[in-house]
Amino acid sequence: MGCFCFKPSTSERIIWESLKDKGQTKPSEDEVIPPRSKCGGCHSEIEQGGSVDVFGVPWHPECFSCGACRNPIAVHEVQNHVSNSRGKFHKNCYNRYCYVCQEKVKIREYNSHPFWKEIYCPAHETDGTPKCCSCERLEPRETEFVMLDDGRWLCLECMDSAVMDTDEVQPLHFEIRDFFHGLFLPVEKEFSLLLVEKQALNKAEEEEKIDNQHGVVTRGICLSEEQIVTNVSKGPKMGENKQLTGKTTESQRVVSGCPVTAILILYGLPRLLTGSIMAHEMMHAYLRLNGHNNLNKVLEEGICQVLGHMWLETQRYAPIDVAAASSSSSSNAAKKGEWSELEKKLVDFYKYEIETDESAVYGEGFRKVNYMVTNSSLQETLKEILPRRG
Repeated sequence: MGCFCFKPSTSERIIWESLKDKGQTKPSEDEVIPPRSKCGGCHSEIEQGGSVDVFGVPWHPECFSCGACRNPIAVHEVQNHVSNSRGKFHKNCYNRYCYVCQEKVKIREYNSHPFWKEIYCPAHETDGTPKCCSCERLEPRETEFVMLDDGRWLCLECMDSAVMDTDEVQPLHFEIRDFFHGLFLPVEKEFSLLLVEKQALNKAEEEEKIDNQHGVVTRGICLSEEQIVTNVSKGPKMGENKQLTGKTTESQRVVSGCPVTAILILYGLPRLLTGSIMAHEMMHAYLRLNGHNNLNKVLEEGICQVLGHMWLETQRYAPIDVAAASSSSSSNAAKKGEWSELEKKLVDFYKYEIETDESAVYGEGFRKVNYMVTNSSLQETLKEILPRRG
């Protein structure tokens, strides 16, 4: 078998010739010149001596540049630079530039998301800049969010693990039922679990005569009445220019011989958020199926929020193959065999949303019930709150 050799560049030959003249190398006809490294940014080859080492990965100096000021990040700045899903930044630039428009932000005249910590111009809250309905981040310039048919925006990172239709969500549905069974809260009755558009969810909420006075965005609902529901039977696919096409819907009457007729959840949300919402609504179903009606509203919503929070906590330790198997969406996790940094961060973000909710029912309810569970157990907490009526 012949020896495969890489052809050296001109600069490499010059260096080799100079070393040969000085007696520092003894070339041979069989000598194999090692392949050149590839840049961690553009993935093209790097000339010898023309790279910056960033935690063991070589980069062209011009590729390892700040996403705000566009200037290279020097070798001595590597240890302190900021790197996230938005790019790489000088530490000072990250604290001075709006991550949406990349303009300098005047001191004391900027907004900052309480969880993501990225700063931005206050004007972007009202100037029509798209905001992801899942992670709440604003769309940076030179990137494109995706608009769902019901008007909601998704960033491409959340879109990567979004659950798009009723068939796709069923494995996650079974996972949540198993989760409840493991907590000795079995949900034995069968009922439909459907993914729907925002308009269909709002219509179902009206027909269920639910008076939403708590200032929260409805993303899921547990139905107890027979209704005709329009669900997403086939999810959209990404087409040209990042446009979603091909979504189909169908109407069906949800009927059941039990106090729960269906659970409806917004389509197009990431698997982690969909699962948390589903765990919340499944707890409502468990309570109704076991005759626990007219509970104190704060305690009922509180225990449902605790179950959503508990399921998210299990995802920190879920093997990646289990998580991927519970959803047919082609997420980064399923592709790479490991959680992406964003997916790890999303677990913390969704938990943070539950923990810091300011509503008098959902937020205070969670904190009150979570305190009880933390200081006793889930079963003991249920024994204490179930006798309390609204």
